[in-house]
Amino acid sequence: KKICLVDSKGLIVSSRKDSLRHFKKPWAHEHEPVNNLLDAVKVIKPTILIGSSGVGRTCTKEVIEAMASFNEKPLILALSNPTSQSECTAEEAYTWSKGRAIFASGSPFDPFEYNGKVFVPGQANNAYIFPGFGLGLVISGAIRVHDDMLLAASEALAKQVTEENFEKGLIYPPFSNIRKISANIAANVAAKAYEL
Repeated sequence: KKICLVDSKGLIVSSRKDSLRHFKKPWAHEHEPVNNLLDAVKVIKPTILIGSSGVGRTCTKEVIEAMASFNEKPLILALSNPTSQSECTAEEAYTWSKGRAIFASGSPFDPFEYNGKVFVPGQANNAYIFPGFGLGLVISGAIRVHDDMLLAASEALAKQVTEENFEKGLIYPPFSNIRKISANIAANVAAKAYEL
């Protein structure tokens, strides 16, 4: 239970179980109620902040500064689309963290220069996984998709991120290598399908 979720009413905690929808209940923690994202960040001290609310500008300056206060390299994933609904922009994440954030988004953002360093925001997009995943299913002849196959695809993608990518603040390999990335993912998914 190292994943904490926040909804429009605050941190998802056990004391709210009666009012929580069924899909939120397994994620409820034993914790005092926390009513907003900033207070949740201050109390939980997460290393990664994943935004997928579709509500733009929820990762405020205060939220990013709080993340940067206890993380050397806070990971900010602003995944909501379109760009206008992104939890924060790449420029905001880099500026408010004093250039220390690792940022990826659901929508593309232009490179941004901060203190003489150019940051190229990553794009967290399902286009990285699904071509190779689908190919792996087809070549293996799999008739069912198992969670282990999705995990194999994710692990194959993660293994293709180099130290050079990390040094640039990227958590995904360059999309220009998508054919090689997809082939590697397909091979791993097919291998997992044969195991199962």
